[in-house]
Amino acid sequence: MRLAFIADGRSPIAQGWISLLTERGHEVHLLSTFRCVPIPGIASLHFIPVGFSGMGKQGERGEFHTPGGTQGIGLRSVIRHWLGPFTLPRAAGTVRKILETLEVDLVHSLRIPFEGMLGASAQLQVPLVVSVWGNDFTLHARSSPGMKYHTRQALSRADALHADCKRDIRLAADWGFQLDRPTVVLPGGGGVVRDLFKPTLPEMETFRPEVRKHLEDLPADSPIVVNPRGFRAYVRNDTFFRSIPGVLERIPGAIFLCPAMAGNEEAIRWIAQLKIEHSVRLLPKLSQREMAMVYRLSKVMVSPSEHDGTPNTFLEAIACGCFPVVGDLESLREWVADGENGLLIDPDDAEGLAQATSRALSSAELREQASKINQDLIDERADRERVAISAERFYKDVVERAKTSSGEGEGEFHQQE
Repeated sequence: MRLAFIADGRSPIAQGWISLLTERGHEVHLLSTFRCVPIPGIASLHFIPVGFSGMGKQGERGEFHTPGGTQGIGLRSVIRHWLGPFTLPRAAGTVRKILETLEVDLVHSLRIPFEGMLGASAQLQVPLVVSVWGNDFTLHARSSPGMKYHTRQALSRADALHADCKRDIRLAADWGFQLDRPTVVLPGGGGVVRDLFKPTLPEMETFRPEVRKHLEDLPADSPIVVNPRGFRAYVRNDTFFRSIPGVLERIPGAIFLCPAMAGNEEAIRWIAQLKIEHSVRLLPKLSQREMAMVYRLSKVMVSPSEHDGTPNTFLEAIACGCFPVVGDLESLREWVADGENGLLIDPDDAEGLAQATSRALSSAELREQASKINQDLIDERADRERVAISAERFYKDVVERAKTSSGEGEGEFHQQE
């Protein structure tokens, strides 16, 4: 197939999904809303700024960091929410001109703001697939009148929908998506590489020196907790840090690893204020292999998020055997049965998070039970090879449906579950 993606080419989630298709030999063109280096295997790269996408520091997944902390959405996001929609018409014209020269089979916008909005505004002559990312509906859609209007426009014009949880398929109908159109629920980043993310690896594992220096003094057999989320507007890291003294009261030797937080001023302030320097390691941003190694070192993964779909960090952590303690969200309840293969917590409740983390650290039986359940879940629903096959089938069905509707071909469309 010949595919075009409108995406933030710097986002690991977008890179993971796009690589899923290039690795299987499809011709892929990327229209990136942020300047980025080419993703290996793509046929062409184009830069289309939209929503002030050249402004500010972007986070790991393409989200914008909050300048003042983890609560609220921050000044940059407010500007984008209120003024960003006005940048869509000009950017849409650029998209149309580029796509006229590419002759692709379909266009896939990865995320609604502003990539799905851009695809809808371009009024394409080929099918438009839109992906919903975890907080598109729950955080962004109602943030301003313009965002509300363009979210609804994107969903009403989408020919097919991809989400990483069933919740967002249901919410999409409330925003104008017609449920007789194709839908598919698959991990947003293309799934879990099982050769890397699994409980054990036979070969010797080593960290880079700049990472190893944070870990070389870890006491033997320390009960380790990892928070892999970094700083995002919708992750309550204030709750996370405030929970640590409560865990240490119950499990004095616990150690907390925090990838992508090295040098973060807010994290440093929390550590000093709570006097927990001896128990927390702020790590630099890690490679995929290093993240897998950290998950294997850790007994528990915590994620006190207020908005989420199905985070890649969650999938990768449980694939490595980590016990998940996560925000009690509808999307995560699609994966976690509280008390069986994880624990669900109120992301505003530091004491509740401390109790849940301590419970998980204290019960090897609970962790072993959860790991068995979660390994099966990953193999059934998130294995990268299976996701690739389902994604190809979904795209082919969307294209065939479009041909049938226009009278160019024959075939029957099968909606994905």
